[in-house]
Amino acid sequence: MPEREYSINAIRKAAYFGCTFFDTAESYGQELFYPGHNEELVGEALKPLRKNVVVAAKLHLRSDETVQGKDLYEVICQHLNASMEKLQTDYVDIYYLHRINEMIPIEDVADIMGRLIKEGYIRGWGLSQVAVRTLDKANRVTPVSAVQNIYSIVERDCEKEIFPYCIENNIGVVPFSPIASGFLSGKVTTETAFEGDDVRKFVPQLSKENIAANQPILEILEKYAVQKNASKAQISLAWMLHKYPNAVPIPGSKNQERILENLGSWNVELSDAEFEALEAALNDCVVYGHRGYVETEQKGFGHNWKK
Repeated sequence: MPEREYSINAIRKAAYFGCTFFDTAESYGQELFYPGHNEELVGEALKPLRKNVVVAAKLHLRSDETVQGKDLYEVICQHLNASMEKLQTDYVDIYYLHRINEMIPIEDVADIMGRLIKEGYIRGWGLSQVAVRTLDKANRVTPVSAVQNIYSIVERDCEKEIFPYCIENNIGVVPFSPIASGFLSGKVTTETAFEGDDVRKFVPQLSKENIAANQPILEILEKYAVQKNASKAQISLAWMLHKYPNAVPIPGSKNQERILENLGSWNVELSDAEFEALEAALNDCVVYGHRGYVETEQKGFGHNWKK
C-alpha cells in the first residue's frame, strides 16, 4: 500500500494531467484501515481543485439498516453526510448505490436519490453491478445518471443489455476493471505472485492456467500497441472508448506511472477500419476465467466464454 503522501500526489498528478473524474466509495480502504479511508485521500487531494472535477462516491446499505422503523432517507443521509465530510465537499456529483440490497425496493432508493438531487446534495445518482431489469425500475422513478459495472475486453456481458439500454436512455456506463485487473496490460504473468491484501489473487482470469490460456488476446493487443506506439492497456481502453460514446472507464492503480499511462489512452485513436479489425480478431478468441455468467459457455456476444 503506497504512503499517504504518495497517494495524494498521484491523485493530483492525474488531475493536472487532465483527469476530471474521480471515483471513490465509503468502503474503499476499510479492510486495511477503516471505512472512508479512501474518501479522505480523495478529499484532501482534490480540495483545491473541487470545482474543476467530478467526484463520484458510493454507499452500501447494510442489513442492519433495513430493519423496520428506520427511515431510509435518514439512513442514506447519514452515509452521504459522512462521505461529504471526508471528501471535504458539500455536494457529490454522482452518488451510487454500491451493490443492490434485495431487502430494500430499488424504487424507494430511487425516490430518495431524486429528493437529494432536488435538495442540492447530489448532482446525479447511479447504480453499481446492476442488471437491466433493476436499472429500469430505478430509472422510471428518478433518471439514473450512470451505471458502474464490470466491463472489459474479457468481461463483455454488458454489451447484451446494459449498453443498449443506457445509450437509449442517455445513461453513462462507468466500467470498472477495464484492464481486467491488470491482465490486459500484459504486466501480469504466470510468474506474478499476489500477496497480502492483493485481491487479484481471487480473480479467476489471473490464475496461472487462465493467464496462459488467454495469451492470444494479449498477442492481438501487442500487434496494435506496436502499430500505435502505445501500451496494451492503452489499446484496451482506446477500444472501449471507440466502441461506446457513453463509456467512461475507471482503471484503478496504486502506481503513479500506470495512472498517467492509462490516462494517455485518450490520445490513442483507432480508425473505424482498425477498430473493426481489432474487434473481429478479439471476437474469435475464447476467454478463460470469465466472471459473469454461471454457464460454462455463453455465446452470442461475439465472444466464447470459458470458466
